[in-house]
Amino acid sequence: MTKEMATLGGGCFWCTEAVYQQLNGVLAVESGYTGGSVVNPSYEAVCNGTTGHAEVVQVTFDSSVLSYREILEVFFTIHDPTTLNRQGADVGTQYRSVIYFHSPEQEDMAHHVIAEMANVWDAPIVTELSAATTYYKAEDYHQNYFVQHPDQGYCAFVVAPKVVKFRKMFTAKLRS
Repeated sequence: MTKEMATLGGGCFWCTEAVYQQLNGVLAVESGYTGGSVVNPSYEAVCNGTTGHAEVVQVTFDSSVLSYREILEVFFTIHDPTTLNRQGADVGTQYRSVIYFHSPEQEDMAHHVIAEMANVWDAPIVTELSAATTYYKAEDYHQNYFVQHPDQGYCAFVVAPKVVKFRKMFTAKLRS
């Protein structure tokens, strides 16, 4: 097994966490914050948009089962990388589309996949690409949120449709 980490922001972390938890080869998914200037930010502080942090997930995966490229292909399928600082009704810099790379190889692959995605989307890709910075785990009540609260309004109307779309497109990559 070869462990690798991906840190991705694609809107609300409940959505991205719910999807990546279902991928074969993913060992762990954790919701958190990165890319800002405040030490140990709270959810409330991140949501007010003044900390500079993005809501992200850290995905630990076995790269002998699931490649970083595949992680990115899922990323560009489950959110809109053409909307600046928003995903649907979630608006603010904390919801920006961003890839935090952990190695030069990840940076190169991200550049390559972003260039490919430019041919798929009708509008320009606005996904940021940055070196990984200090990461802060989100509060415990955010972890595994969709699994624990599938009937909660946001989960039922926003997260669940993304999960359904993902499951249809990546059936071969799902956990057994």
